Amino acid sequence: FARVWIPDPEEVWKSAELLKDYKPGDKVLLLHLEEGKDLEYHLDPKTKELPHLRNPDILVGENDLTALSYLHEPAVLHNLRVRFIDSKLIYTYCGIVLVAINPYEQLPIYGEDIINAYSGQNMGDMDPHIFAVAEEAYKQMARDERNQSIIVSGESGAGKTVSAKYAMRYFATVSGSASEANVEEKVLASNPIMESIGNAKTTRNDNSSRFGKYIEIGFDKRYRIIGANMRTYLLEKSRVVFQAEEERNYHIFYQLCASAKLPEFKMLRLGNADNFNYTKQGGSPVIEGVDDAKEMAHTRQACTLLGISESHQMGIFRILAGILHLGNVGFTSRDADSCTIPPKHEPLCIFCDLMGVDYEEMCHWLCHRKLATATETYIKPISKLQATNARDALAKHIYAKLFNWIVDNVNQALHSAVKQHSFIGVLDIYGFETFEINSFEQFCINYANEKLQQQFNMHVFKLEQEEYMKEQIPWTLIDFYDNQPCINLIESKLGILDLLDEECKMPKGTDDTWAQKLYNTHLNKCALFEKPRLSNKAFIIQHFADKVEYQCEGFLEKNKDTVFEEQIKVLKSSKFKMLPELFQDDEKAISPTSATSSGRTPLTRTPAKPTKGRPGQMAKEHKKTVGHQFRNSLHLLMETLNATTPHYVRCIKPNDFKFPFTFDEKRAVQQLRACGVLETIRISAAGFPSRWTYQEFFSRYRVLMKQKDVLSDRKQTCKNVLEKLILDKDKYQFGKTKIFFRAGQVAYLEKLRADKLRAACIRIQKTIRGWLLRKKYLRMRKAAITVQRYVRGYQARCYAKFLRRTKAATIVQKYWRMYVVRRRYKIRRAATIVLQSYLRGFLARNRYRKILREHKAVIIQKRVRGWLARTHYKRSMHAIIYLQCCFRRMMAKRELKKLKIEARSVERYKKLHIGMENKIMQLQRKVDEQNKDYKCLVEKLTNLEGIYNSETEKLRSDLERLQLSEEEAKVATGRVLSLQEEIAKLRKDLEQTRSEKKCIEEHADRYKQETEQLVSNLKEENTLLKQEKEALNHRIVQQAKEMTETMEKKLVEETKQLELDLNDERLRYQNLLNEFSRLEERYDDLKEEMTLMVHVPKPGHKRTDSTHSSNESEYIFSSEIAEMEDIPSRTEEPSEKKVPLDMSLFLKLQKRVTELEQEKQVMQDELDRKEEQVLRSKAKEEERPQIRGAELEYESLKRQELESENKKLKNELNELRKALSEKSAPEVTAPGAPAYRVLMEQLTSVSEELDVRKEEVLILRSQLVSQKEAIQPKDDKNTMTDSTILLEDVQKMKDKGEIAQAYIGLKETNRSSALDYHELNEDGELWLVYEGLKQANRLLESQLQSQKRSHENEAEALRGEIQSLKEENNRQQQLLAQNLQLPPEARIEASLQHEITRLTNENLDLMEQLEKQDKTVRKLKKQLKVFAKKIGELEVGQMENISPGQIIDEPIRPVNIPRKEKDFQGMLEYKKEDEQKLVKNLILGNKPRGVAVNLIPGLPAYILFMCVRHADYLNDDQKVRSLLTSTINSIKKVLKKRGDDFETVSFWLSNTCRFLHCLKQYSGEEGFMKHNTSRQNEHCLTNFDLAEYRQVLSDLAIQIYQQLVRVLENILQPMIVSGMLEHETIQGVSGVKPTGLRKRTSSIADEGTYTLDSILRQLNSFHSVMCQHGMDPELIKQVVKQMFYIIGAITLNNLLLRKDMCSWSKGMQIRYNVSQLEEWLRDKNLMNSGAKETLEPLIQAAQLLQVKKKTDDDAEAICSMCNALTTAQIVKVLNLYTPVNEFEERVSVSFIRTIQMRLRDRKDSPQLLMDAKHIFPVTFPFNPSSLALETIQIPASLGLGFISRV
Repeated sequence: FARVWIPDPEEVWKSAELLKDYKPGDKVLLLHLEEGKDLEYHLDPKTKELPHLRNPDILVGENDLTALSYLHEPAVLHNLRVRFIDSKLIYTYCGIVLVAINPYEQLPIYGEDIINAYSGQNMGDMDPHIFAVAEEAYKQMARDERNQSIIVSGESGAGKTVSAKYAMRYFATVSGSASEANVEEKVLASNPIMESIGNAKTTRNDNSSRFGKYIEIGFDKRYRIIGANMRTYLLEKSRVVFQAEEERNYHIFYQLCASAKLPEFKMLRLGNADNFNYTKQGGSPVIEGVDDAKEMAHTRQACTLLGISESHQMGIFRILAGILHLGNVGFTSRDADSCTIPPKHEPLCIFCDLMGVDYEEMCHWLCHRKLATATETYIKPISKLQATNARDALAKHIYAKLFNWIVDNVNQALHSAVKQHSFIGVLDIYGFETFEINSFEQFCINYANEKLQQQFNMHVFKLEQEEYMKEQIPWTLIDFYDNQPCINLIESKLGILDLLDEECKMPKGTDDTWAQKLYNTHLNKCALFEKPRLSNKAFIIQHFADKVEYQCEGFLEKNKDTVFEEQIKVLKSSKFKMLPELFQDDEKAISPTSATSSGRTPLTRTPAKPTKGRPGQMAKEHKKTVGHQFRNSLHLLMETLNATTPHYVRCIKPNDFKFPFTFDEKRAVQQLRACGVLETIRISAAGFPSRWTYQEFFSRYRVLMKQKDVLSDRKQTCKNVLEKLILDKDKYQFGKTKIFFRAGQVAYLEKLRADKLRAACIRIQKTIRGWLLRKKYLRMRKAAITVQRYVRGYQARCYAKFLRRTKAATIVQKYWRMYVVRRRYKIRRAATIVLQSYLRGFLARNRYRKILREHKAVIIQKRVRGWLARTHYKRSMHAIIYLQCCFRRMMAKRELKKLKIEARSVERYKKLHIGMENKIMQLQRKVDEQNKDYKCLVEKLTNLEGIYNSETEKLRSDLERLQLSEEEAKVATGRVLSLQEEIAKLRKDLEQTRSEKKCIEEHADRYKQETEQLVSNLKEENTLLKQEKEALNHRIVQQAKEMTETMEKKLVEETKQLELDLNDERLRYQNLLNEFSRLEERYDDLKEEMTLMVHVPKPGHKRTDSTHSSNESEYIFSSEIAEMEDIPSRTEEPSEKKVPLDMSLFLKLQKRVTELEQEKQVMQDELDRKEEQVLRSKAKEEERPQIRGAELEYESLKRQELESENKKLKNELNELRKALSEKSAPEVTAPGAPAYRVLMEQLTSVSEELDVRKEEVLILRSQLVSQKEAIQPKDDKNTMTDSTILLEDVQKMKDKGEIAQAYIGLKETNRSSALDYHELNEDGELWLVYEGLKQANRLLESQLQSQKRSHENEAEALRGEIQSLKEENNRQQQLLAQNLQLPPEARIEASLQHEITRLTNENLDLMEQLEKQDKTVRKLKKQLKVFAKKIGELEVGQMENISPGQIIDEPIRPVNIPRKEKDFQGMLEYKKEDEQKLVKNLILGNKPRGVAVNLIPGLPAYILFMCVRHADYLNDDQKVRSLLTSTINSIKKVLKKRGDDFETVSFWLSNTCRFLHCLKQYSGEEGFMKHNTSRQNEHCLTNFDLAEYRQVLSDLAIQIYQQLVRVLENILQPMIVSGMLEHETIQGVSGVKPTGLRKRTSSIADEGTYTLDSILRQLNSFHSVMCQHGMDPELIKQVVKQMFYIIGAITLNNLLLRKDMCSWSKGMQIRYNVSQLEEWLRDKNLMNSGAKETLEPLIQAAQLLQVKKKTDDDAEAICSMCNALTTAQIVKVLNLYTPVNEFEERVSVSFIRTIQMRLRDRKDSPQLLMDAKHIFPVTFPFNPSSLALETIQIPASLGLGFISRV
């Protein structure tokens, strides 16, 4: 059902949807509101008007309100709200009006990058913006040669002043100024002044403009700003003496009070703002966030910039302070009709002192007034109330006069002597106002808005009429509101103003009598005039916006603007000179200029006729009423506006609380009605508001056509289709180029299109769903068959299993039955066998018992019989032995008697020896016993010792595990030895040992238990340790991996940082070169202008023409003598050439010098920082201390040298400034003048002093560099400045004279002559600072390279250290694993062995290092001897002082002369006088498209180098200098003349680089000779070192490269937006949406429209030209990278500024276009050039347009994907995302906030747009040529027949 808008008291309009179709005659509509409620809407029975229809969602949020199909108030309000709240867009077009809604927030959409983006663009091509309106006005002024006006209106606080300020800033930025006086800065500087004296804080706005102003910005014929003029209207004087609650007086008063403590303001005797009556009434003296003291400083700075002197500024502040003190003057009543001022009243005394008037006189006239009659004059006292009113009137009058005076002075400062060709006016005036109490001020404001609205309506009507007539549409008169009756009511005869003036002339006229006259004249006669019901002192006027009730009270007083003439006379008699100036216009009969209590008229307009008449006429003229003055000034304004082309800006205040991005519908509708936006909509809607070109209509609604309807004629096709789609022919009209539709028809067509697309979608969905279901059915069928197959197989397997089980059961039964029968048989058989066995056993046992009994009886008998026989034997034997003994006893007794007789003779002897024998026997027996005991003990001891030893071994093994076995073994060994020594104590020891053994056994048992427990604990700990070991191993591996990754990342980051720093330095250096070339061009232009200005030179001072132009002489190298001889001839130039000193240029150059000094300081700080880093890295690098020391010493010497030069130059600058200030400009430049003498003395002293100092520094450098060469091999990094070779080049100077000549040549290379110095910059400081910066750049670059090398070495060392740590870690882990596997006793030995091995290895390593260090010391000693020898030779060479002339005369290689004459050596010879001819034919006359097409690439460079080789061969330094200088200057001249031709610039960039490479390749330096053949090495230069020239050529190549980038940018820029964004490469993907009055550029490829193919063709052209010219491949890659960056940056910038381009389909188009560019890169083998990476922001923006944008996961994906886009760019794209079709959805506000929250921690640039002007720093890598010089042939087409081959 349809959606409609219904009125609502809160939201103004509510959206609802019909629940039931409407039928004619229905009185009630059933509606469903958006909040979910149902509603019965009753139609008005009288009008029966239906609710407004709502536009399709596809049309909501359009840039132009006129693009809406249904044009009415709710549609406009909703569109503005959606753009303001959802998309954060504050600007919207409404036809020719720009609607600007105040966001109350700072937005990043006013930067210089935005200005550049809008510059030169069509108004409809970009999103609405104040810059777009300003660009349209600027473009129309230039195109139509008609003055323009921008009318900015709106309520207080709506942003009028800010909009006007931004418009003026745009003009100032885009146009620039015609002179060097910075007029645009002065125009912008007028804003702070006018804001301070004309703006105040109100309840609605903290910075409300309380006056209207019209600023005319003047332009010359080249449309550059030359001046400005300001007219002001309706200053609110009443604010000076009265402020409402929460309001303030004008800002300037509070600024004065805040600055009262300044010394210069002490005389004003000010204090706090609360101390003054005129500043404390509002009760709000402070504005939050505003520092009045700082604002005062800004105001004074602006006054100074506009030429208001300090004395006049103090005069202004005196008058303002006097007004504040006047407000504190109090009156005391005498009676009802008189009053007095207290004597010596302090406020009045201060006022009189400040104003310079008499106290008594002023005191008198403040309390009295003079009345003049026809005959007499009376002085009458006045009451206290009247005196207070007179005091306030005087304060207002003084302020108004001061305001006029300031405006006059501002206009004088902005006035230009150059004739104004055209202007653009910016009108900033109040909008329509209505308050609870409306007085004279609101009446004048609304009267002005009535006039402006009438002019606006007429202009809109006129544009509509012109459009219809242009398209030949039948013109029907549109009925629109004409407010002429309201204007007549106010300004016609007997109108309100006329009656007011008449009443003011009446002696007794009052507000009441005037009100009665109004009622009598207009009530019931004019429909627009009404009388309130309950009041006789008010009236109502029906304005175009609303009815307003005005209170009559105060009208007459404000219209009269009464000020007592006596008080004015007192002020005119002031001793303060400035005060009477304010009242001079009171005596002159000029056009109305006095500011009223509520308004003023311009000072700059004079009447049409001079007013020469009687004094009475002058007095009468002076007494014009405020209303009359305002009406006249308004008529003048309208005449001005009608003579210009107006552009309208309507400012809307979204809420009254200043909340950011908060939209109050009620307030917005009030202002839309008041500012005329809805009237524009109504006028547009009355005719044919929707307009389409035929091509756009066809592209959008192609889906509604059938194939047979499409004809080759698009116009006829559209006509045929429309006749079928819309039957009512009155709903559309066919114009010449457009189709015009009535309101609602586009919505109808969009509905048809959406229905067709929906039907197509349904059909596609139907087909896809059918295909999906068919696929699903086939899948299910296949699955069912598979299931059946498996089920049947399962059933068959089950049946087979059943059969197998049945068969198995039968078999089991058979075997079971068999088993049962067998078991029963076996049981019976077993039982039988058991019975048999028991029975047989019983019988056998009985038989065995019988046999055993018989056997035992036999044994008993045998034993008894044996015992009886033995007993009988023993008794017989005993008797026999007894008999033998008796017999033997008897025989012994006989023998004893014989022996006793023999013994008596030896008895004494026997007595002596008997004791001895006994003792011997005893001893013998004892010895025998002891031997036996000893043997037993020995055996026992041996056994015990064995036992003990075994036990000791066991204990020792146990004790070794506890690491105590050694001590116990010693104790045991000691015990064994003591046991062996003390045999006697063995028993005791044995017992003790046994007891100890028991203890030891107990201890061993206990120890065994403890050991077992300890072993179990150790096993557990071992398991834990293994786990910890594994964890540690894993952690070590992980940490090593992390450390490796961290180091790699750190290395990559440091490398990237170093590269970024290097690129920054290169970019800074190349920017300086760019600035240098710009100043150089400026200098040349100034010289040409000066030459043209000279007409008649004085006789005797005519300058002789030189062979070179001024530009050519810039790089001429000359000797010191030639320079000194040339100075007198230069000084003899005509004085007419010396124009007066251009102070603006001088100030600019001074500013530039300051900037360069600051840059130098930054570079110096950077150098210091790098030095600190080098010192830190030096501590780590132990192998190269001498090299580092040499470099640091060289850098410190260089820095000291630069600092001393800088100080000296500053001193010289001060002396020169002093000399210049003493004389006038023409005398300064004359010969003999002080400045001239100072300059000559400085030049002479500088040259002499620098020669001496340079010799010393260069000698030191040569020594340091020679050390560096000996220690460190040359390493060529191929940088743009060849900094590593720069130091080595110094060595090749033969003597001190040659060094001096090289320095003089360098000095002249980087600056012009002394006279050129003076003409460019009076003190030459700019050039010298620039040269110092160049040298500092070289040092920094060399430092960066050395630091890069040190970082690489450090990284390599760290990698090696990491590797060694990894190996050591692995070894430790292996050792630990092995130790854990060993038994405890072996671990100690293993650890000791490992420690010994480690120490041995370390010792060996240290020995190797010691040997290396010894070798290094010996080597260094040898090198030191070589250095000493070299220094001695150098000193001897310096003593010889060989002159340059002698060097030229002596042949360099006399031996090779015969061979060179016979064979061609790759050299070209020319005569000195043919040099200009050579340069002309080879450079100036060589055209890339002509002669140079068929040449080998780089031929001019080869020719020039061969000429240089010949001059080097001849040792002719003058010829080398002259040729190289002429070459450089000629290339510059060619590029200046044909610098916009890509082929020319590319050709000379290629040749310059080739020339530079030739100078390097054949320089004789090892770093550049690596790729040379032996023949090429023979061609190296022998006499001259051209390293400085290589630097000059490198700088020239950089300048040419930058010029090449600018040329290709100018060529590509018109193609990029059309080809990359607007053109539909994939046709039909995105249809064109309806557009409004501001038509954008068509995206359909018409003739002349650029497409992507156009860009690719242009890229192919660029690439082929560069390849044809032989440009280095690396340089081509850099150019391509720059081109792709320009394409990506411009495309992305336009995408960010165009809402209509931010859609899903456009994202697809962009991605396709980018893929085509990538394909082009692949075809050209340029994918590694870095060009693709420059397109990454554009690619991500296109992806952002296409990705899903709903959930948090989508937000996370977007944040991770868009890393090349800034947060501001991502949010901007999401805010601008606009669906092209109804199937797409807008991005919700909550999703955008989610993105912002996720990206809040990202640190990126707040800048919205990319810098499309950015140029990457260029490098020129060394690219040697394989071409042999002797094989090069010179074609005759070059015209170089005068050159001969050598």
